[in-house]
Amino acid sequence: MADAAVGKDRCGEQRLVSLPLSRIRVIMKSSPEVSSINQEALVLTAKATELFVQYLATCSYRHGSGKARKALTYSDLASTAEDSETLQFLADILPKKILASKYLKMLKEKREEEEEHDGESDIGEVLA
Repeated sequence: MADAAVGKDRCGEQRLVSLPLSRIRVIMKSSPEVSSINQEALVLTAKATELFVQYLATCSYRHGSGKARKALTYSDLASTAEDSETLQFLADILPKKILASKYLKMLKEKREEEEEHDGESDIGEVLA
């Protein structure tokens, strides 16, 4: 089945997709709503996935800092996901990397704000 996939297969014929169809089938079957998968649906899903990954990589490369180095980096992908309205749904999957110390500082500030807010609401309840 993976042989039906761009490039050349064992017989030298051109394949339609380059992603392994068996892996895509496993991912699709992991959904409880899917009972059987039509071969055409499998190939179309693989092709759509390839095109999406190509689009994401192209956009990230064009708008990223890796263009000067002729390289695509994780930070390029994360920036594209955050900045592009079309790719905004990937922002949680591709978060920008931050140092652990910055993250801990952010958590501490958030807790302090919550404690401050809780203290203010307690005073408001007492006065009411």
